[in-house]
Parts: sequence; C-alpha cells; structure tokens
Amino acid sequence: MSTFPMGQITFGPGFKDFDKFFVGFDDQFNRLQKLHDDFTKNIPNYPPYNIRKTGDNNYTIELAVAGFGQSEIDIEIDGGKLIIRGNVGNDTETNDYLFKGIAARAFTRSFAIDDQVEVKGAELFNGMLKIALERMIPEEKKPKKVQIKSKGQKQFLTEEDKDEISSRL
Repeated sequence: MSTFPMGQITFGPGFKDFDKFFVGFDDQFNRLQKLHDDFTKNIPNYPPYNIRKTGDNNYTIELAVAGFGQSEIDIEIDGGKLIIRGNVGNDTETNDYLFKGIAARAFTRSFAIDDQVEVKGAELFNGMLKIALERMIPEEKKPKKVQIKSKGQKQFLTEEDKDEISSRL
C-alpha cells in the first residue's frame, strides 16, 4: 500500500506508484479526505438533486424543493462548501389534513466546490431550485505556448542586448 507523506490517505495495490506522479498535492489529498469524512458521516437523500455540466466551465445544480418558498431557502458558501438549507415555516393548519404525504421537513445539502468556482445565480421555478456555477480560470493558470529557441539564438539577454533594445524604442 502507498501512503502519502501526511499518512492520512492510503491507496490499494493498484495505486502503488500513484504518489510519484503528484508532487506537492499532499494538501489537496488531505482536503479531499476531510471532505469525504465530513460528507459520509451523514449522507442525506433529501431533497433529490442533479448536477449538470452546461459548458466547459459551467455547471448547474438542480434541487427538487417542492413546497419551499424563496424565503425558506438559504444558500451559503463557506470554506469550499456550497451549503443549501431549507426550513419550512410552521404549518398551523395541520389538523385540517386527513392524510399528509408531502413532507415539509427541513434539509441541509452540502457540495464541495473548488476555490475557483463561483456561484453566478440561483433561481426557484416550479419547485426546482437551480444554482448556476462557473469555474473562473485565472490568466496565469490558462494554457500558454513556450517558444523553443534554436541552437544559434541567444538564450538570455545580456545587459548590452537590453541597452540596444531600449535605445530602439
């Protein structure tokens, strides 16, 4: 078994050389382990949800929240987690029901999101809460081309080269 230096994540025999390819990712793996531990303690199944990829960097989370009004739903981002809470107001007319099969229970749903993912908006329509997410890629993280110099070209500018270039400007 292979264990990362922090000792918290262990991979089976299929991943024996896994840590050789991911140098400096210890914090990321430890963060994933912590999120896994947090989320698997209490795995909720209510309300049901979908996660859709709507573009290269766009996602939509859809939650079925029938019976909840806009004022009864709270959306929060806290420490890399998107947290959605629903609290239905007190139903004072519960005695009028002969049968009550529609649940009106409070819920909390959490999703782990990357630091570069931003919530662009949320919409409640026909019992579906749709949350639009977008991954914002900084310029320094976008792919860029590196020019390859041939053997005859200078690889580094000398002070004289810099002076010559600045005099041309």
